Amino acid sequence: MADQNGHIDLGQPREAVAGVGFPAPPPPIYACTLTPELVAKARDELQEKPEWRLRDVQALRDMILKDHPNLRTRLDDAFLLRFLRARKFDYDRALQLLLNYHASRKAWPEVFQDLKPSTVKHVLDLGFLTVLPRPDPNGRYILCLRPGKWKPNDYPFVDNIRAIYLTLEKLIQPEETQVNGIVILVDYAGVGLSQASNPGPLLAKKVVSILQDGFPIRIKAVNIINEPRIFKGIFAIIKPFLKEKMAERYVLHGSDLASLHRVIPQSVLPQEYGGVAGRLDMSAWSRTLLEAEEEFVVEFCQPDPLEGVIMPDSMLFEGEQAGAQGEDSFRHLRSQLYYCY
Repeated sequence: MADQNGHIDLGQPREAVAGVGFPAPPPPIYACTLTPELVAKARDELQEKPEWRLRDVQALRDMILKDHPNLRTRLDDAFLLRFLRARKFDYDRALQLLLNYHASRKAWPEVFQDLKPSTVKHVLDLGFLTVLPRPDPNGRYILCLRPGKWKPNDYPFVDNIRAIYLTLEKLIQPEETQVNGIVILVDYAGVGLSQASNPGPLLAKKVVSILQDGFPIRIKAVNIINEPRIFKGIFAIIKPFLKEKMAERYVLHGSDLASLHRVIPQSVLPQEYGGVAGRLDMSAWSRTLLEAEEEFVVEFCQPDPLEGVIMPDSMLFEGEQAGAQGEDSFRHLRSQLYYCY
Protein backbone atom coordinates (compact mmCIF):
# COMPACT_ATOMS: atom_id res chain seq x y z
CA MET A 1 0.00 0.00 0.00
CA ALA A 2 1.27 3.46 -0.81
CA ASP A 3 1.82 5.53 2.30
CA GLN A 4 1.48 9.30 2.64
CA ASN A 5 4.88 9.73 0.99
CA GLY A 6 3.94 7.58 -1.98
CA HIS A 7 5.85 4.43 -0.99
CA ILE A 8 4.79 0.81 -1.19
CA ASP A 9 5.71 -0.33 2.29
CA LEU A 10 8.11 -3.28 2.24
CA GLY A 11 9.00 -3.00 5.90
CA GLN A 12 5.79 -4.37 7.42
CA PRO A 13 4.37 -7.85 7.21
CA ARG A 14 1.14 -8.03 5.26
CA GLU A 15 -1.03 -8.61 8.32
CA ALA A 16 0.08 -5.26 9.71
CA VAL A 17 -1.67 -3.43 6.88
CA ALA A 18 -4.85 -5.49 6.65
CA GLY A 19 -4.15 -7.37 3.45
CA VAL A 20 -2.75 -4.44 1.50
CA GLY A 21 0.84 -3.71 0.56
CA PHE A 22 3.80 -5.60 -0.79
CA PRO A 23 5.21 -7.93 1.90
CA ALA A 24 8.73 -7.78 3.21
CA PRO A 25 11.38 -10.28 2.08
CA PRO A 26 12.33 -13.14 4.42
CA PRO A 27 14.90 -12.44 7.14
CA PRO A 28 18.62 -13.07 6.35
CA ILE A 29 18.61 -16.32 8.35
CA TYR A 30 15.81 -18.39 6.89
CA ALA A 31 12.63 -18.77 8.88
CA CYS A 32 9.45 -19.70 7.04
CA THR A 33 7.09 -16.72 6.67
CA LEU A 34 4.28 -18.61 4.91
CA THR A 35 0.84 -18.77 6.47
CA PRO A 36 -0.61 -22.23 7.16
CA GLU A 37 -2.77 -21.80 4.06
CA LEU A 38 0.26 -21.08 1.88
CA VAL A 39 2.19 -23.96 3.42
CA ALA A 40 -0.66 -26.23 2.35
CA LYS A 41 -0.74 -24.63 -1.11
CA ALA A 42 3.01 -25.10 -1.53
CA ARG A 43 2.64 -28.74 -0.55
CA ASP A 44 -0.18 -29.34 -3.04
CA GLU A 45 1.13 -27.32 -5.99
CA LEU A 46 4.91 -27.33 -5.57
CA GLN A 47 5.56 -30.62 -3.77
CA GLU A 48 7.14 -28.65 -0.92
CA LYS A 49 7.18 -30.57 2.34
CA PRO A 50 7.99 -28.34 5.33
CA GLU A 51 9.69 -31.20 7.16
CA TRP A 52 12.03 -31.76 4.19
CA ARG A 53 12.47 -28.15 3.08
CA LEU A 54 15.95 -27.51 4.48
CA ARG A 55 17.10 -30.98 3.46
CA ASP A 56 16.08 -30.15 -0.12
CA VAL A 57 17.90 -26.82 0.02
CA GLN A 58 21.04 -28.54 1.24
CA ALA A 59 20.80 -31.11 -1.55
CA LEU A 60 20.70 -28.32 -4.16
CA ARG A 61 23.56 -26.52 -2.42
CA ASP A 62 25.65 -29.71 -2.47
CA MET A 63 25.00 -30.14 -6.21
CA ILE A 64 26.19 -26.59 -6.89
CA LEU A 65 29.34 -26.98 -4.81
CA LYS A 66 30.16 -30.34 -6.37
CA ASP A 67 29.33 -29.70 -10.05
CA HIS A 68 30.02 -25.95 -10.27
CA PRO A 69 32.44 -25.04 -7.48
CA ASN A 70 33.56 -21.83 -9.21
CA LEU A 71 30.07 -20.43 -9.70
CA ARG A 72 29.73 -17.11 -7.87
CA THR A 73 26.20 -17.41 -6.59
CA ARG A 74 24.32 -16.94 -3.37
CA LEU A 75 23.94 -20.20 -1.46
CA ASP A 76 21.68 -19.07 1.38
CA ASP A 77 18.47 -20.97 2.05
CA ALA A 78 16.07 -18.20 1.05
CA PHE A 79 17.75 -17.68 -2.33
CA LEU A 80 17.95 -21.35 -3.28
CA LEU A 81 14.34 -21.93 -2.24
CA ARG A 82 13.24 -19.62 -5.07
CA PHE A 83 14.64 -22.04 -7.63
CA LEU A 84 13.33 -25.16 -5.93
CA ARG A 85 9.82 -23.72 -5.74
CA ALA A 86 9.91 -22.54 -9.34
CA ARG A 87 10.72 -26.12 -10.45
CA LYS A 88 8.52 -27.97 -7.94
CA PHE A 89 11.49 -29.22 -5.92
CA ASP A 90 13.04 -31.13 -8.80
CA TYR A 91 16.75 -30.81 -7.95
CA ASP A 92 18.06 -31.16 -11.49
CA ARG A 93 15.60 -28.69 -12.99
CA ALA A 94 16.21 -26.22 -10.15
CA LEU A 95 19.96 -26.39 -10.75
CA GLN A 96 19.46 -25.84 -14.49
CA LEU A 97 17.26 -22.83 -13.75
CA LEU A 98 19.97 -21.39 -11.48
CA LEU A 99 22.58 -21.86 -14.22
CA ASN A 100 20.25 -20.24 -16.77
CA TYR A 101 19.65 -17.38 -14.36
CA HIS A 102 23.37 -16.61 -14.30
CA ALA A 103 23.94 -17.45 -17.97
CA SER A 104 21.41 -14.82 -19.02
CA ARG A 105 23.65 -12.13 -17.55
CA LYS A 106 26.59 -13.29 -19.63
CA ALA A 107 24.51 -13.66 -22.79
CA TRP A 108 22.90 -10.23 -22.53
CA PRO A 109 25.36 -7.74 -21.04
CA GLU A 110 23.45 -4.71 -22.34
CA VAL A 111 20.64 -5.64 -19.94
CA PHE A 112 22.63 -6.76 -16.91
CA GLN A 113 25.68 -4.52 -16.87
CA ASP A 114 25.41 -1.97 -14.06
CA LEU A 115 21.80 -3.06 -13.46
CA LYS A 116 20.30 -0.96 -10.68
CA PRO A 117 17.14 1.15 -10.28
CA SER A 118 18.82 4.52 -10.75
CA THR A 119 19.85 3.51 -14.29
CA VAL A 120 16.19 2.95 -15.30
CA LYS A 121 14.66 5.93 -13.51
CA HIS A 122 13.71 7.42 -16.89
CA VAL A 123 11.67 4.27 -17.65
CA LEU A 124 9.90 4.48 -14.30
CA ASP A 125 9.26 8.22 -14.72
CA LEU A 126 7.71 7.57 -18.14
CA GLY A 127 5.09 5.28 -16.61
CA PHE A 128 6.06 2.20 -18.62
CA LEU A 129 5.43 -0.15 -15.68
CA THR A 130 4.17 -0.42 -12.14
CA VAL A 131 2.99 -3.03 -9.67
CA LEU A 132 -0.56 -2.64 -8.39
CA PRO A 133 -0.57 -2.27 -4.59
CA ARG A 134 -3.18 -4.98 -3.92
CA PRO A 135 -2.80 -8.66 -4.87
CA ASP A 136 -5.69 -10.48 -6.51
CA PRO A 137 -7.85 -12.93 -4.51
CA ASN A 138 -5.27 -15.66 -5.21
CA GLY A 139 -2.53 -13.60 -3.56
CA ARG A 140 -0.82 -12.79 -6.87
CA TYR A 141 0.65 -9.34 -7.40
CA ILE A 142 -0.11 -7.69 -10.72
CA LEU A 143 2.68 -6.30 -12.88
CA CYS A 144 1.15 -3.64 -15.13
CA LEU A 145 2.97 -2.80 -18.39
CA ARG A 146 2.01 0.09 -20.69
CA PRO A 147 4.16 -0.20 -23.84
CA GLY A 148 2.24 2.64 -25.51
CA LYS A 149 3.99 5.08 -23.17
CA TRP A 150 7.32 4.31 -24.85
CA LYS A 151 8.43 5.73 -28.20
CA PRO A 152 11.54 4.47 -30.05
CA ASN A 153 13.15 7.92 -29.94
CA ASP A 154 12.77 8.10 -26.13
CA TYR A 155 15.49 5.55 -25.31
CA PRO A 156 16.50 2.00 -26.37
CA PHE A 157 13.86 -0.67 -25.84
CA VAL A 158 16.36 -2.69 -23.83
CA ASP A 159 15.95 -0.15 -21.00
CA ASN A 160 12.36 -1.32 -20.62
CA ILE A 161 13.62 -4.88 -20.23
CA ARG A 162 16.07 -3.74 -17.55
CA ALA A 163 13.22 -2.14 -15.60
CA ILE A 164 11.06 -5.26 -15.94
CA TYR A 165 13.89 -7.48 -14.70
CA LEU A 166 14.54 -5.31 -11.65
CA THR A 167 10.82 -5.39 -10.88
CA LEU A 168 10.75 -9.18 -11.08
CA GLU A 169 13.78 -9.39 -8.79
CA LYS A 170 11.97 -7.29 -6.21
CA LEU A 171 8.69 -9.15 -6.60
CA ILE A 172 10.24 -12.58 -6.06
CA GLN A 173 11.80 -11.76 -2.69
CA PRO A 174 8.77 -12.54 -0.47
CA GLU A 175 7.88 -16.20 -0.08
CA GLU A 176 4.23 -15.41 -0.80
CA THR A 177 5.10 -14.50 -4.39
CA GLN A 178 7.28 -17.58 -4.80
CA VAL A 179 4.25 -19.74 -3.99
CA ASN A 180 1.41 -17.71 -5.51
CA GLY A 181 3.17 -16.43 -8.63
CA ILE A 182 2.30 -13.19 -10.38
CA VAL A 183 -0.12 -11.90 -13.01
CA ILE A 184 0.93 -9.61 -15.86
CA LEU A 185 -1.47 -6.99 -17.22
CA VAL A 186 -0.39 -5.38 -20.52
CA ASP A 187 -2.25 -2.29 -21.71
CA TYR A 188 -1.57 -1.76 -25.42
CA ALA A 189 -3.40 1.58 -25.62
CA GLY A 190 -1.37 3.95 -27.77
CA VAL A 191 0.82 1.26 -29.36
CA GLY A 192 1.44 2.04 -33.01
CA LEU A 193 3.54 0.68 -35.79
CA SER A 194 6.78 2.24 -34.53
CA GLN A 195 6.57 0.41 -31.19
CA ALA A 196 5.24 -2.83 -32.65
CA SER A 197 7.96 -3.22 -35.26
CA ASN A 198 10.87 -2.23 -33.02
CA PRO A 199 11.71 -5.48 -31.13
CA GLY A 200 13.06 -8.12 -33.51
CA PRO A 201 12.95 -11.91 -33.16
CA LEU A 202 16.28 -12.15 -31.30
CA LEU A 203 15.09 -9.65 -28.70
CA ALA A 204 11.77 -11.45 -28.35
CA LYS A 205 13.52 -14.81 -28.01
CA LYS A 206 15.82 -13.53 -25.27
CA VAL A 207 12.98 -11.96 -23.25
CA VAL A 208 10.81 -15.08 -23.48
CA SER A 209 13.76 -17.35 -22.69
CA ILE A 210 14.52 -15.45 -19.50
CA LEU A 211 10.90 -15.40 -18.34
CA GLN A 212 10.32 -19.08 -19.07
CA ASP A 213 13.67 -20.69 -18.35
CA GLY A 214 15.94 -18.16 -16.69
CA PHE A 215 14.06 -16.62 -13.78
CA PRO A 216 12.54 -18.28 -10.67
CA ILE A 217 9.04 -16.85 -10.88
CA ARG A 218 5.66 -18.37 -11.71
CA ILE A 219 3.76 -16.30 -14.29
CA LYS A 220 0.19 -17.49 -13.86
CA ALA A 221 -1.57 -15.29 -16.41
CA VAL A 222 -0.85 -12.60 -19.02
CA ASN A 223 -3.88 -10.38 -19.63
CA ILE A 224 -3.79 -8.17 -22.73
CA ILE A 225 -6.15 -5.20 -23.01
CA ASN A 226 -6.72 -2.50 -25.62
CA GLU A 227 -4.68 -4.47 -28.14
CA PRO A 228 -4.73 -2.90 -31.63
CA ARG A 229 -5.17 -4.85 -34.84
CA ILE A 230 -1.41 -5.05 -35.22
CA PHE A 231 -1.19 -7.14 -32.05
CA LYS A 232 -1.63 -10.22 -34.23
CA GLY A 233 1.69 -9.33 -35.80
CA ILE A 234 3.29 -8.65 -32.42
CA PHE A 235 2.10 -11.98 -31.05
CA ALA A 236 3.31 -13.75 -34.20
CA ILE A 237 6.85 -12.63 -33.26
CA ILE A 238 6.51 -13.89 -29.67
CA LYS A 239 4.47 -17.07 -30.01
CA PRO A 240 7.11 -19.31 -31.65
CA PHE A 241 9.25 -18.96 -28.52
CA LEU A 242 6.44 -19.64 -26.01
CA LYS A 243 5.93 -23.04 -24.47
CA GLU A 244 2.42 -24.38 -24.98
CA LYS A 245 1.51 -23.97 -21.32
CA MET A 246 2.62 -20.34 -21.30
CA ALA A 247 0.88 -19.54 -24.60
CA GLU A 248 -2.38 -20.80 -23.10
CA ARG A 249 -2.06 -18.25 -20.28
CA TYR A 250 -2.32 -15.30 -22.66
CA VAL A 251 -5.85 -13.84 -22.59
CA LEU A 252 -6.90 -11.10 -25.04
CA HIS A 253 -9.64 -8.82 -23.72
CA GLY A 254 -9.65 -6.03 -26.28
CA SER A 255 -11.49 -3.02 -24.86
CA ASP A 256 -13.95 -5.25 -22.98
CA LEU A 257 -13.37 -4.33 -19.34
CA ALA A 258 -16.11 -6.72 -18.24
CA SER A 259 -13.99 -9.54 -19.67
CA LEU A 260 -10.98 -8.29 -17.69
CA HIS A 261 -13.04 -8.08 -14.50
CA ARG A 262 -13.91 -11.75 -14.77
CA VAL A 263 -10.24 -12.65 -14.18
CA ILE A 264 -9.07 -9.63 -12.15
CA PRO A 265 -11.68 -8.23 -9.75
CA GLN A 266 -12.47 -4.53 -9.75
CA SER A 267 -11.45 -4.31 -6.08
CA VAL A 268 -7.75 -4.52 -7.02
CA LEU A 269 -7.85 -2.61 -10.31
CA PRO A 270 -7.40 1.16 -10.63
CA GLN A 271 -10.12 3.41 -11.99
CA GLU A 272 -8.44 3.51 -15.41
CA TYR A 273 -9.42 -0.14 -15.85
CA GLY A 274 -12.90 0.09 -14.37
CA GLY A 275 -11.72 -0.71 -10.85
CA VAL A 276 -12.39 0.86 -7.48
CA ALA A 277 -8.83 0.91 -6.08
CA GLY A 278 -8.21 4.61 -6.82
CA ARG A 279 -6.22 6.16 -9.62
CA LEU A 280 -3.28 4.32 -11.17
CA ASP A 281 -0.25 5.41 -9.13
CA MET A 282 2.98 5.01 -11.07
CA SER A 283 5.17 6.62 -8.39
CA ALA A 284 4.77 4.18 -5.49
CA TRP A 285 6.53 1.26 -7.19
CA SER A 286 9.15 3.59 -8.61
CA ARG A 287 10.01 4.72 -5.09
CA THR A 288 10.06 1.12 -3.87
CA LEU A 289 12.65 0.17 -6.49
CA LEU A 290 14.77 3.29 -6.11
CA GLU A 291 14.97 2.81 -2.35
CA ALA A 292 16.33 -0.70 -2.96
CA GLU A 293 19.31 0.65 -4.92
CA GLU A 294 21.94 -0.74 -2.58
CA GLU A 295 20.70 -4.32 -2.65
CA PHE A 296 20.79 -4.30 -6.46
CA VAL A 297 24.32 -2.88 -6.45
CA VAL A 298 25.37 -5.83 -4.28
CA GLU A 299 23.49 -8.31 -6.49
CA PHE A 300 24.32 -7.12 -10.01
CA CYS A 301 27.26 -4.73 -9.99
CA GLN A 302 29.83 -7.42 -9.22
CA PRO A 303 32.29 -9.55 -11.25
CA ASP A 304 30.88 -12.03 -13.76
CA PRO A 305 29.47 -14.97 -11.72
CA LEU A 306 30.33 -17.38 -14.56
CA GLU A 307 33.97 -16.41 -14.93
CA GLY A 308 35.97 -19.64 -14.94
CA VAL A 309 32.86 -21.82 -14.95
CA ILE A 310 32.44 -24.55 -17.58
CA MET A 311 28.79 -24.53 -18.60
CA PRO A 312 26.73 -27.41 -20.05
CA ASP A 313 26.48 -27.66 -23.83
CA SER A 314 22.83 -26.59 -23.92
CA MET A 315 22.31 -23.27 -22.22
CA LEU A 316 19.68 -20.58 -22.19
CA PHE A 317 20.52 -18.76 -25.41
CA GLU A 318 21.63 -20.14 -28.75
CA GLY A 319 23.51 -17.00 -29.67
CA GLU A 320 23.30 -14.55 -32.51
CA GLN A 321 22.92 -17.30 -35.11
CA ALA A 322 19.38 -18.04 -33.95
CA GLY A 323 18.49 -14.39 -34.33
CA ALA A 324 20.03 -14.21 -37.78
CA GLN A 325 17.98 -17.19 -38.90
CA GLY A 326 14.85 -15.41 -37.76
CA GLU A 327 15.48 -12.18 -39.64
CA ASP A 328 13.94 -13.43 -42.89
CA SER A 329 10.75 -14.43 -41.13
CA PHE A 330 10.80 -11.11 -39.26
CA ARG A 331 10.86 -9.19 -42.54
CA HIS A 332 7.71 -11.06 -43.53
CA LEU A 333 6.12 -10.29 -40.15
CA ARG A 334 7.06 -6.63 -40.51
CA SER A 335 5.18 -6.47 -43.80
CA GLN A 336 2.20 -8.01 -42.01
CA LEU A 337 2.38 -5.29 -39.37
CA TYR A 338 2.20 -2.62 -42.06
CA TYR A 339 -0.79 -4.40 -43.59
CA CYS A 340 -2.62 -4.64 -40.24
CA TYR A 341 -1.85 -1.04 -39.43
